[in-house]
Amino acid sequence: MSHRANRVGEQMKKELGEIIGRKIKDPRIGFVTVTDVAVTGDLQQATVYISVLGDEEKRENTLKGLAKAKGFIRSEIGQRIRLRKTPEIIFEFDESIDYGNRIDTLLHKIQEEGQSKEEQDKE
Repeated sequence: MSHRANRVGEQMKKELGEIIGRKIKDPRIGFVTVTDVAVTGDLQQATVYISVLGDEEKRENTLKGLAKAKGFIRSEIGQRIRLRKTPEIIFEFDESIDYGNRIDTLLHKIQEEGQSKEEQDKE
């Protein structure tokens, strides 16, 4: 990814956080965190990675709400960031957070099992 695409991605991440948090009033959209924005080298497409607080249904509803608001979000981005053409926006869940939480849970489980085994060995 080019340096410019990185800069545009970072700027979009900042603006999207504000737009989604303050401007969109769709009740389907829950508590959303924009974790990353990957912009293609030609600045035509931006994949927006999000994490959503809540269960699977809340996540799906949030994605539907964001998809419906995509045109509005894109025009807001266009007004805030000076680009010849505003990138097409694609929303995706940031699976790395879930993956990290899963690893964390597994590590705690292993640690607990290790401690209980040590206690058994002492007896």
